[in-house]
Order: sequence, then C-alpha cells, then structure tokens
Amino acid sequence: MKSKGRTILLVEDNLDDAFLTQRALKKANIINAIYWVKDGVEALDYLVRCLERSEKLPSLVLLDIHMPRLTGIEVLRKIRSDERTNLLPVVIFSSSSQESDLIACYSLGVNSYIQKPIDFDQFEQVVSSIGYYWMLFNHGPTHKFDR
Repeated sequence: MKSKGRTILLVEDNLDDAFLTQRALKKANIINAIYWVKDGVEALDYLVRCLERSEKLPSLVLLDIHMPRLTGIEVLRKIRSDERTNLLPVVIFSSSSQESDLIACYSLGVNSYIQKPIDFDQFEQVVSSIGYYWMLFNHGPTHKFDR
C-alpha cells in the first residue's frame, strides 16, 4: 500500500537493522519511497537539501539514537528548533531502553519512542505497524512541509 507522495527518511547506522527495516516495510506492502542515511549528519544534510531545492520533506523520520558523528537526540533537537521542520513527524526506533534517552526525546518533542525488538518476527511486526500508522492512517499538518 502506498500513500501518494509520502516518503520515509530512515536514519540508521546499523546495516542489518536498516536492511531489516526496509525488508519489513516492503513485506507489509508499505511501498512508499524510503531514503536511508547512515548517521545524523547525513540526515540533516538530506533535510537541508530538500529545503534548499523546495522539495517535499519526508512524511516520517525514523531515527536511531546512538550513531556516529551526530546522535539521534541531536538530530531531533535540530529538527525541532527549525520552524521549517519543527512539525515533521519523528519516531525514535532504537535498541536503547535507557530512561534518560526516553526523557530526552520526549522533552524535545518526539512523536513516538519505540524500542527495537530483538526477536526477528517481533521486529517485522513492529516495523509494519509503524509503516501502516504513519503512512496510511496518520494525518498531520502537511502544509508546513509540502513543498
């Protein structure tokens, strides 16, 4: 299932998790475009390019926390501090169960914090649920990032 023109920015430094996430979305028939970047610097570069070129921003940022160069928390802070991206839906998808990470993310306005399951079948189920909810069911204020 594809929601017209809606894309996902996947920010994940772990090759296996990125592959499994993309595979689970495809298996669930979520065929929206997925742009995968490997760290926070690449994520912000991607968003800046979209803004500079007046291209449509992603409909969802699926963001890991612990990454090299720039953490997911730092990326979230920058997204929320820019009026052009501050309403962009961001879901933290991390293996971290640290209360301090959870509090930091919600304090910065994350839309959801989901801990990655270790079990492969549960991982697929969680990713497909994320895809269905954010790509098919959720309605957000698209006027801010429909360019």
